[in-house]
Amino acid sequence: MSAALTTDVDKRMLRTTKFPPEFNVKVDMTKVNIPVIKKWVSDELAKILSDEDDVVTDLVFNLIEGPRYPQIKELQISLNGFLDKDAPAFCEGLWKLCVSAQENPQGIPKELLEAKKLELLQEKSWTPGRQATTAPSLSLGQSLAVSFSIPAAETQTPQHIFAISLAATAKKACS
Repeated sequence: MSAALTTDVDKRMLRTTKFPPEFNVKVDMTKVNIPVIKKWVSDELAKILSDEDDVVTDLVFNLIEGPRYPQIKELQISLNGFLDKDAPAFCEGLWKLCVSAQENPQGIPKELLEAKKLELLQEKSWTPGRQATTAPSLSLGQSLAVSFSIPAAETQTPQHIFAISLAATAKKACS
């Protein structure tokens, strides 16, 4: 990402901008579940920009998938032109999730797990045709093999596996 900061203005902004203290924490992206972070990035950028923007999304994805230890400060400077006043908040949110994800053995940010668990707890009943057929004995955070009516090709995606794991966690919390 450092090659992107070629102008004197960008270098000056990097020196003079006050960044949150979280930006000083080094993140090892090999410990982060990339598909989960990419989903969050896509959703957040769609909210901020009111539409999908492939250029901005690819810029962030390059940071996530690129170096082992990315430079979030440089990304924020690069995003200023696209996200304007929303760049600092977006980058701070992204970095907090990455820091949290590297601390979790599954590489999933605790905040996203808690949000999904809360969302599932707020649902009063399971969607018809998608009820799990498992025994109630399940420890928190444990994956669960469930029977869903989902096409076979879809069952191999990381997002699907993540959703099943979260559903199992929430189901246990409800019982």
